[in-house]
Amino acid sequence: MQTSEYDIIIIGGGPGGYAAALYAVRAGLRTLVLEMFSAGGQMAETDKIDNYPGFDSGIEGFDLAERMAKGAENFGAETVFAEVTSVDFSKTPKIIKTRDTVYSALAVVIATGAAPRRLDIEGEEMLRNRGVAYCASCDGMFYKDKPVAVIGSGNTAAGDALLLANICSKVYFVHRHDAPHAEQTYLEILKNTPNVEFFPNSETASFIYENSDSNTGTNTSSGKNLKGIIINDTVSGASREILCDGVFVAVGRIPNTKLFANQLDLTAQGYITAEENTKTNIPGVFAAGDVRTKPVRQIITAAADGAVAAKFAEEYIFSARNPHS
Repeated sequence: MQTSEYDIIIIGGGPGGYAAALYAVRAGLRTLVLEMFSAGGQMAETDKIDNYPGFDSGIEGFDLAERMAKGAENFGAETVFAEVTSVDFSKTPKIIKTRDTVYSALAVVIATGAAPRRLDIEGEEMLRNRGVAYCASCDGMFYKDKPVAVIGSGNTAAGDALLLANICSKVYFVHRHDAPHAEQTYLEILKNTPNVEFFPNSETASFIYENSDSNTGTNTSSGKNLKGIIINDTVSGASREILCDGVFVAVGRIPNTKLFANQLDLTAQGYITAEENTKTNIPGVFAAGDVRTKPVRQIITAAADGAVAAKFAEEYIFSARNPHS
C-alpha cells in the first residue's frame, strides 16, 4: 500500500471542500482533496443555480463545481478520486486510508456534506429536477406563480412553505401528524397565509407524472414531468389527488458522518459538533459545510465554512510545527 504525506487533507470535494483547498493552498500548504465521486457533490447534480453570487444568469451546478475545483487546482491543490475507508484522528499526523493509499496530514477538514432524506417512492429519482426538489431557496423560483406541495413536518418544511408562499400561487403543506412539528411562530404565520393549505395526517403514496395513470400514480410509459401527488389519510384511509407542478421534500437530511462516529462528537441527528470556527472536539480536525451543526445549509455557507476551516487549520499547522513560538 502506498503512503503519501500532506500538510492538510480535505475529505469531500463539494463547495466547502474546494473553498478550503483554495485558501489552504494559497497559504502555502501542501493540499489534497479526497472525493469519492466527482467534484461538487450534490451541487453538481443541480441543473441550475441562481442563488450563488456572481452569476447574474445563473450557472449549472456541474459547471460551478468544475470551476471551484479548477480554481483550487490552478494554485496547486491536488484531487484524488477515491473512497476513504478509515481515519485515525487520535494522533498527529492524522491518518486517512483509501483502498490503495495511506495518507497522513497535520490537519484535516471534513466536508462530506449531508444528503436530503428521500421519500423512497417510485419515480422519485427520475423526477428530481423535473418536479421533485429538496431545497426551496435553491429551486423555488422555478415554480413562480405555480402550485407546489411541501412534504414534511418540522421547521425546515414550515420555513420552505413560508418561502414558497411568497413565490408560488398555492402551497399544499402535507404532513403526517395532526399539526406540523414546527415552532409555533412558523405555524401562526402559515395559518394566516391565504395561499397555504394544510393536509394533516397525510402520507404521500405516489407521484403523478406524464404518461402515468392519475388514479394510481402508476407509470405507464417513461414519464417526464411531475403533475401532482396522491396522498393517503392515515386516519380514514382515504386517498386524494393533489395536482401541482412541484414537490419540495423536507423530511430531513442524512449527514455523511458514519466514518467519524467513534472519533468525533456528533449530534443526535449525526451532524459533527462544530461552531462557526469549524473546530471539532479533536485539535487539527475541522468540519465545513452541511456536515456540521449550523442553521443554514447552502452552497454559499458551505464555501464560507471552507475558508474559515482553512484559516484555523493554517494556524493549527503553524503551532504544531512551532510548539514553542
